[in-house]
Amino acid sequence: MTDTITHSLVIPVYRNEAFLPELVRVVESIGAGIDGRMEVVFVIDGSPDGSEEWLLNHLSGCAVPTQLVALSRNFGSFTAIRVGLAQARGEFIAVMAADLQEPPELVTDFFRTLAAGRHDVAVGTRTGREDPLAGKVAAGLFWRVYRALIQPEMPVAGVDMFAVTRKARDVLLRLEESHSSLIAQLLWIGFDRAEVPYVRRARAQGESGWTWRKKLQYLFDSIFSFTDIPITILMVIGVAGTFSFMLLGTVLLALRMTGFIEVQGYTAIMVTILFSASLILLGLGIVGNYVWRAYENTKNRPLGIIRAQRDFPGATRGDHEHD
Repeated sequence: MTDTITHSLVIPVYRNEAFLPELVRVVESIGAGIDGRMEVVFVIDGSPDGSEEWLLNHLSGCAVPTQLVALSRNFGSFTAIRVGLAQARGEFIAVMAADLQEPPELVTDFFRTLAAGRHDVAVGTRTGREDPLAGKVAAGLFWRVYRALIQPEMPVAGVDMFAVTRKARDVLLRLEESHSSLIAQLLWIGFDRAEVPYVRRARAQGESGWTWRKKLQYLFDSIFSFTDIPITILMVIGVAGTFSFMLLGTVLLALRMTGFIEVQGYTAIMVTILFSASLILLGLGIVGNYVWRAYENTKNRPLGIIRAQRDFPGATRGDHEHD
């Protein structure tokens, strides 16, 4: 059966028991429309509800081949997706959420796009959201900050669903970094990327697990994994403070010498404070840059990724003689 699998669909599962009957019907429909054979990889991310038991009892009757992978605890959706990607056996691998807020037909669009052979990565780009106004505003603000600070290539409304070829999957899995962003890694590895537009559906039931705490954690993980902005800000403040010290110190000395400052020791204290604070910030910025570069080297990311390779044997001597 392994040799016949051409497409894989990875679905992380966490507190999604109520969605599973409809989800299985949806993936059966997707599999029926695939030109080839599709498998589904369900990854139970330490879900405390009955998701694992339900799948164990019902997957035997599923019309498409399935894998059920249960993690030892809740590691988070990115880790669950990585495990699913590693287990996938298809040439084309898509990732879909279990809550069905993204349209399932997007998976078919992904597979069709990758099968054309011009792209190794396909991402879903939201052109609209059937969410409450407050949710739309909050999501828009979050992704605007994310694009400005971390990853300018991130689509305006972020990425929840994507698909990759096996070649891109293998490169992505080489980036074994904890407390990082899988989507940012996906954009970082490059390859020819296609964007497939869609409209996000309203949530049918329950509440999203994508809380503000998780959003902030996601933002901070991405900042400390993909940008040196905090260190740069610190260094800019240090440099600006140094120039400010020189200016204000000169002004204070001039005021002291002309008699406008009469309090004994005031000028010396202020100059010392300004000098010390600016020097500390500048020093932290410089040291931080060295720490950042050392930290970058501990990630073991490849310095270059080969997208394609071609050999040219060269012309033979006989070819030259006939020129």
